[in-house]
Amino acid sequence: MDALGRDGYLIVKDMLSPQEVARAKAELAEVLAGIPYGRNDFEGHATRRIYAIFAKTRLFDGPATHPLVLAVLDQLLGHYQLSAPTGIEIGPGESAQPLHPDDGIYPIPRPHAELVVNVMWPLDDFTEANGATRIVPGSHRWGDRVPGEQDATVSAEMPAGSMLIYRGSLWHGGGANDTDRPRLGVIMHYAVSWLRQQESHLLAVPREIARELPRRLQELLGYNIAPPFIGYVDGRHPRRVLGY
Repeated sequence: MDALGRDGYLIVKDMLSPQEVARAKAELAEVLAGIPYGRNDFEGHATRRIYAIFAKTRLFDGPATHPLVLAVLDQLLGHYQLSAPTGIEIGPGESAQPLHPDDGIYPIPRPHAELVVNVMWPLDDFTEANGATRIVPGSHRWGDRVPGEQDATVSAEMPAGSMLIYRGSLWHGGGANDTDRPRLGVIMHYAVSWLRQQESHLLAVPREIARELPRRLQELLGYNIAPPFIGYVDGRHPRRVLGY
């Protein structure tokens, strides 16, 4: 928490075993085979993104609800939900993504209480050369200031199986991939539960799949209430639509 307060980000190594990384890479490779490249500079013209990820794989149920992740979210966000979990494969030749804070999509004046926290799970070694996430350390404390030429970025280099956790108010962006191989990671984007999710998981994840998910993951996907009663269905807790 001290590091997240000071720098806005933290890398924790050895969160996934080599076997877990290998299984996730193999399964996501099958999904990526049918996914087109991005449509603009932000998505990336040589980048492929796996949306609705919890409708397509079970291998990130555990990481999404990892006790360390949830403990940090409990302190930074209080009541929260998954907003935009996405697999991201930055391909060879991709240019650097524009720097941005992930809470910038919400029209709330800065500075404000933390709205978003992100967790990146690298499935390849992230290096400066292959497009590791670029970060402007401390920029979460800037208020409405934007980065200038005087503000240096650092590359969040880390081995596969690590975890990069960073505040949604931190300025960052995907790096350029100057290698001949893609780099793959999965970003878990969490937001406070009174905001609208970027991706509508109640539509993206079929209900028959949602019924089989762990209870905490169901809650994070939106089958939950933001106190006192935001998110009810026909006056009742949304979990009731799953048969509970």
